[in-house]
Amino acid sequence: MGVRQHPVARGVLTASTLILAASGALARSAAAQDGSVPPGEWRYWGATASSTRYSPLDQINADNFQDLEIAWIWRGDNFGPRPDYILRSVPLYVDGKVFTVAGRRRTVAALDAGTGETLWTFREPNTQRWEDSPRQNWGKGVAYAEIDGRGVIYMTSPGFFLHALDANTGHPIEGFGKPVPIPGFAPYGTVDMFADMPRVQPYDPYEGPDPSLGLITTSSPPIVVNGVVIVGSALSDGGSRQTRIENIPGDVLAYDARTGEHLWTFHTIPQPGEFGYDTWEPGAWEWSGNVAAWPPLSADLERGIVYLPMDSGTNDVYGGFRPGDNLFANSIVAVDARTGERLWHQQLSHHDIWDWDMPVPPILADLNVDGREIPAVIQVTKQAFAFTFNRVTGEPVWPIEERPVPQSKVPGEHTAPTQPYPTRPASWELQGLTEDDLVDFTPELRQKAIESLEDYTYGPLFNPPVHEGNEEGKVGAILCPSTTGGTNVTGGPAFDPETNVLYVASVRSCSALAVVPGSLRDDGTPGESPGRTVADWVRTNVRVPSVDGIPIVKPPYGLVAAIDMNTGEHLWTIPNGATPERIAENELLQGLDIPPTGQSSHANILVTGSLLMFGEGRSGTAWFHAVDKATGESVADLPLPAPTHAAPMTFMHEGRQYVVVAVSDNDLPGSLVALRLPE
Repeated sequence: MGVRQHPVARGVLTASTLILAASGALARSAAAQDGSVPPGEWRYWGATASSTRYSPLDQINADNFQDLEIAWIWRGDNFGPRPDYILRSVPLYVDGKVFTVAGRRRTVAALDAGTGETLWTFREPNTQRWEDSPRQNWGKGVAYAEIDGRGVIYMTSPGFFLHALDANTGHPIEGFGKPVPIPGFAPYGTVDMFADMPRVQPYDPYEGPDPSLGLITTSSPPIVVNGVVIVGSALSDGGSRQTRIENIPGDVLAYDARTGEHLWTFHTIPQPGEFGYDTWEPGAWEWSGNVAAWPPLSADLERGIVYLPMDSGTNDVYGGFRPGDNLFANSIVAVDARTGERLWHQQLSHHDIWDWDMPVPPILADLNVDGREIPAVIQVTKQAFAFTFNRVTGEPVWPIEERPVPQSKVPGEHTAPTQPYPTRPASWELQGLTEDDLVDFTPELRQKAIESLEDYTYGPLFNPPVHEGNEEGKVGAILCPSTTGGTNVTGGPAFDPETNVLYVASVRSCSALAVVPGSLRDDGTPGESPGRTVADWVRTNVRVPSVDGIPIVKPPYGLVAAIDMNTGEHLWTIPNGATPERIAENELLQGLDIPPTGQSSHANILVTGSLLMFGEGRSGTAWFHAVDKATGESVADLPLPAPTHAAPMTFMHEGRQYVVVAVSDNDLPGSLVALRLPE
């Protein structure tokens, strides 16, 4: 096995400061973690570089939330090539404009904040590398920075280009990047990021790298830290039925924000001579891929540190060809934004075979723990843990215990003997599965739930997948939370820096994991993939058991929870919305008094100076909720034109507070809805 204890590198950095961010006469002052955003604006995916998803604005409050009305709707279904029924974008608000992306081409648009009128758009010319992208509609937004007094929008595309656009006009920035030899591209304003990835050389600018090497793209906006544009990446995952052992590594790239010059590369899979190289045995670093920073990134602007939440390695549920702990997979990594030097890291699951990558950006917070002022960073995971560290040194705020976990019986697999568990705060979600966790609305349903698990292995967290033909005759291994969480990016957390309370959303869901002999093509048909090394075992789809249409686990099926991060204590938990119709109207449950179960969906949350607001998420209903952020008690509920698909954001425009959220359904595909109070 690979190295068990990874030392933490420490840097000598400057002291922290707190900057008061005033939001004007209609809002209160509140402590913020950085001075990156003027009052009333929303300049980052997570509001500020600290990714708190918090705004001190309180013009919209408990007394008037129920009076909110739709100010405008911006439709995204015109940004083809076909209507997109998922919109993951969290817009920015800067100087009177709202900036977003829409559609599979990730068209950039600037909108008038008061009316929703489209002011300009930017569309990347079509390429084969865009056609081949595995995550075309995963665009979560854009980045913004002021360079030499001019506002600049930075956008990364499915085709793996970085564009710099004038925020006022949408025109590519002259002097940024190099000419791209593809018809339709401007002679400036673009960086072809494939040029800075040695593993993909040589490649065709229009077609991209040789497909046998794998596929790499982007899903989140870059982050700009003190004049440096830092870009993560995204790749195809095990849900795409990966059969190969190779893929492109998700190296983190950095560019000069003014010129587009490549500044540094952080190797997410360490190369010979680099720290962590010995955690890939023997030589698996040569072929292994993924390990990308695919969620949005966070940064301490004062100290010049960027925090990277890392993906799993290839492939998601079998790693027999990559023995070892596999740094920097499933880690939070702090790097110097100017040089790319690793300052510290912490791996939050070793040798991942559960697809439990880091799903959300780290949150920067200034905590007071037992009388100690701690500049902290909080990394929330799919397992519904909140690992908390000193963001300068990487030292855990509360002890992390390495606990023994079940070992894989899949031939050739070598799982880690222990996994890290934070001692505080406690998880807010079901972890592992026992009979006590099974549905118990009636004795008959409970017995059916027990019987439905006879063909599966189940037990504690880190239950390993089973293989076809195993001695026990099991068809799958139950994993709770599922491979998509627990907590995931669409239901990412929010943090209130006034009270140091963390708000998290999660889904009570389980996966059934199994592997079969590696003789499937990427499309799932029998046979080997030409030019690729097929793994001994590959993931297969296994049905998760249910009971007559009712989940096998007790509710809540979706929840929102509040945690005091000064103490690690839970404050309250509420269900995410009402009981789904399929549960409430199930004939087996008629006549029973069932409390609200919540929707089986990741709530999309926003915290402000006065309220916690949330939509129910993609699988929920089209309601927008406000609760008292201190108690979780309901304030009011508002109907929306469609269910929410991404986290809301808020801003103050011409003296009025707006809340904007991405929504989508068959009648209103991938669009933005803006709410405000009546005049």
